[in-house]
Amino acid sequence: MDAVFWVVLGVVLAVAEIFTTTLFLIMFAVGAFAAAGAAALGAPTAVQAVVFAVVSALTVAVARPAIRRHSRSTSDGAEPIGLAAIEGSTALVLERVDAEQGLVKIDGELWSARSYDATQSFDPGRRVRVIKVQGATALVWDDDVSTSGELPEARG
Repeated sequence: MDAVFWVVLGVVLAVAEIFTTTLFLIMFAVGAFAAAGAAALGAPTAVQAVVFAVVSALTVAVARPAIRRHSRSTSDGAEPIGLAAIEGSTALVLERVDAEQGLVKIDGELWSARSYDATQSFDPGRRVRVIKVQGATALVWDDDVSTSGELPEARG
């Protein structure tokens, strides 16, 4: 087969991976690109197919366990990532937070915020707990984490 066939197959698989986000098709794309290399070196069609199959299988066998290990959900004891890591953390109020608006600092990042309870408001310097994240807005609650300007670790 022509190397162009394998390159086109590799590109199609790589583009399809963008839409599936499973990181599975990309492994076959790697195999297709390896087969394209074999075709470019003049290997017969049977050898190209074997190269495709072997490289794809090796990529699946080696890469898939590593990918699974890094994408484990928090339900099986892994560290939370993304929004799951933010929910439940503490935040420092930078601009007054009420039911409509506010600004907090969470792990060094600035977030727009609103009070989880519409009857509460928090003044700058206060530490609050992030209850939930809606879009790009943190919903915060007075958790009596600390007094104004005091870190929870400093409390005795």
